Amino acid sequence: MIRSMTGFGAAAVEDGALSVRAEARSVNHRFLQVKTRLPAELAHLESDVEALAKKALERGAVTLHVSVERSAGADVAKLDHAAARAYRDQLVALAKELGIAPDVRLDVLVGLPGVVASPDLRAEVEHEAKLVEKAVQKALAALVTMRETEGKSLLADLKKHADGVAKLVVKIEERMPKVVDEHHENLKKRVDELLGGRDVVKKADLARELALLAERLDVSEELQRLTSHLGQLDALFSKGKPVGRELDFLVQEFLREANTIGAKCSDATIAHTVVELKTLIERLREQVQNVE
Repeated sequence: MIRSMTGFGAAAVEDGALSVRAEARSVNHRFLQVKTRLPAELAHLESDVEALAKKALERGAVTLHVSVERSAGADVAKLDHAAARAYRDQLVALAKELGIAPDVRLDVLVGLPGVVASPDLRAEVEHEAKLVEKAVQKALAALVTMRETEGKSLLADLKKHADGVAKLVVKIEERMPKVVDEHHENLKKRVDELLGGRDVVKKADLARELALLAERLDVSEELQRLTSHLGQLDALFSKGKPVGRELDFLVQEFLREANTIGAKCSDATIAHTVVELKTLIERLREQVQNVE
């Protein structure tokens, strides 16, 4: 699964008098770095919010912003009208029984147990925490969706550059036998020019030098490793988990093999091809920096 490290997601959750909005933004980063921006009263949820981000994402610098809005009267104490009526009826009945005038004042009723119910702060905090968690999860899910969408474009570019690398590897393979033959001919010609046609160098010695020259020019191992790396690259593209770090390491191996081929071959055609090869590998590397 190829996912980009850049993206944005937002979500809002409402329940009664409480409204929570969460926003998640991410950019490239070698590892996972999470920053939270929470209201002061939600500071105790910081570790929980970070844990949600770490569960959803593998890499990237992520910023999570959470805001809370409460409608007027959200935390106001509640009046129990039924309890107040019951108290009033009982007080009127008691006054009648005692033969005194009933004088039931509102301030007296409000002070009686159970008439005014204070808000359950613990329940409010737990309810608020659940809404924050829900909003953050939705925002992270939206962020992941965007990263996956961008990842499809990244994958297309990566495959295009990988196909280009494969073609250049074949081009170098096809050119190498000619390079060896040309170097052999050039060496023989130089020996003949230096010796003026005299048969001073033994054929066995010349054959040994030609063999050493061919060995120094041999880049078959590097080409085989590049082909193997291309196979690994294709396998990583199909993995069902974030592979950015593995891709980063693999592309470095691509570049190492290309540099070795360039150092071994002094052939102009090969040199130009190696320049093209390194350019494509550099494009691969740049794109890989965006992969989660």
